[in-house]
Amino acid sequence: MIALYHCRDARSFRALWALEELGLDYTLDVLPFPPRARSEGFKDINPLGTVPALIADGHLMTESAAIPHFLATRYGPSALAVAPDEAAYPVYLNFLHMGEATLTFPQTIYLRYSRFQPGRADAAAQDYAEWFGSRLRNAEGMMGPEFACAGRFTMADISVGYAVMLALSIGLDEQVTPGMRLYFERLSQRDAFMRAKARQGPGAIAT
Repeated sequence: MIALYHCRDARSFRALWALEELGLDYTLDVLPFPPRARSEGFKDINPLGTVPALIADGHLMTESAAIPHFLATRYGPSALAVAPDEAAYPVYLNFLHMGEATLTFPQTIYLRYSRFQPGRADAAAQDYAEWFGSRLRNAEGMMGPEFACAGRFTMADISVGYAVMLALSIGLDEQVTPGMRLYFERLSQRDAFMRAKARQGPGAIAT
C-alpha cells in the first residue's frame, strides 16, 4: 500500500496528481499547514516535518519532483516516464527537476517574505518574484509546443505544471506568460488533475 501525507495544494500535490494519473491505490492524509507545527507526531513519520511524505514499499520519500518519476517507473511501465533509451530522456529529467529546483524554489522565498513574514525582507520577496518570472520565461522557450518534452504528457509536466499552478495562486500572475497560462489550462483539464483536486478537498495554497 502507498500512503501519501499531503497539505492542500502544497508541493505534495505533485505526488497526488501523479498517483491519480497512474490510477494507483493509495491512502491520503490531508494535514493542516505547516504539518511540522500543527500535526502532532508527523515528524515521527517524516523527520523533516515537510510534505510530501510518501511511504511506498516501506520506504519514505520526501522530494516532490522525484516521487512522480519513482511512481511511474516502479509501478509502470508507463508512458508518463520517458525511458532511458528514448531520445528525450535527458530533456525529461531536466524538466522534472527544473520544476522544483529552478521554478518552485524562488516562489517559496517570495511566499515566506511576502505572506508568512511580511516586512522582514520586502525587497528580497520582489527580487525572487522577478527571478521566478525570468526562469519561467526561459523554461518556456525550452519546452515543446504542447508539453515539456517527448511530444506527450509526462511526469515532467506535473513538475513544471505545479510551479505554474502555484504562481497563479500566490500573487505571481504577472510573471506567468500567456503561453504558460495556456499550458497550465490544458494540464488542469486532465481528468487525473481534477480528481486530485477533488480528493484533497477545498483549501488555500500552502507550500
